[in-house]
Amino acid sequence: MYVAIRKKKMLTNRKLGRQGLEVSALGLGCMGMSQSYGVPDDRESLATIHRAIELGVTLFDTAEAYGPFTNEELLGRAVKGRRDRVTIATKFGFRFKENQVAGVNSRPEHIKAVAEASLRRLDTDYIDLLYQHRVDPEVPIEDVVGTMADLVREGKVRFLGLSEAGADTIRRAHAVHPISALQSEYSLWERNLEQEIIPLLRRLGIGLVPFSPLGRGFLTGTAKRAEEYPEGDYRRGDPRFQGVHFDANMRAASVVRDLAEKRRAMPGQVALAWLLQQGDDIVPIPGTKRRRYLEENVAAADLTLSAADIEQLDAALPPEAVAGPRYNERMMSYIDR
Repeated sequence: MYVAIRKKKMLTNRKLGRQGLEVSALGLGCMGMSQSYGVPDDRESLATIHRAIELGVTLFDTAEAYGPFTNEELLGRAVKGRRDRVTIATKFGFRFKENQVAGVNSRPEHIKAVAEASLRRLDTDYIDLLYQHRVDPEVPIEDVVGTMADLVREGKVRFLGLSEAGADTIRRAHAVHPISALQSEYSLWERNLEQEIIPLLRRLGIGLVPFSPLGRGFLTGTAKRAEEYPEGDYRRGDPRFQGVHFDANMRAASVVRDLAEKRRAMPGQVALAWLLQQGDDIVPIPGTKRRRYLEENVAAADLTLSAADIEQLDAALPPEAVAGPRYNERMMSYIDR
């Protein structure tokens, strides 16, 4: 199987936006190290981050909401003494009650308070890429980005990003201060950005950072039914893991597994290679807390799919192929589209 571990060859870099932000072609999503997907294992998570740096990964993605709060602390510990080798992305935009997301909050005073708290947890004096995690309909995006731009001028933040923002929000935000990256779910399995958002990003010169690039396990063939996951695991409540949706999604993703076998690759590597070949302004952030899976993911950068391979995947997994909404009703209400 195609699971080569890089020892000397480093990941190439890509540019996000036109403001000078340059990162590795693949980043590392750190959310699952602290919440949502099984029991945390800090020792293995720290080793995974260290191994990622060895392999040339420079972009590490976290947020105050992950844990909440504990994931930033974990990443801060992991990169101590290595800060000049990494690009840290974090996010603000939620309010919490009893350590649970209770709504959105992007009021200017809240943004500033969260930024200061994130700097302390990360044990750093600057954030490389600061995202608004979800759009707050009660606060004009011009006020949000204006406050974020103040943090840039103060030297506390280097570049700005948005997450799950719609086209109108992106245009208005970019008019206030250049946006370097949009983070949003995008993969061979979830293609909702293709019709409107990706063309807009390219017109404006904004990079795309896809989260869940492995289709939450469907594209790797490791997904299980919702009820098979333990209490507290995010996937128990994900509509796409439930009932007939699960069956339909496993059937849809089977083409990835078939092509992987043909190419002597892992299914996740095929999914990541497809994403990387969609444009050099795209930097996926597959999440893992295990070195084994990190190494598999990074090796995907060495896999080149043929035009016939891509045509086969596109035909088998068009946007309408996936069954069920991306989130439950409450979480879908936070998506700005």
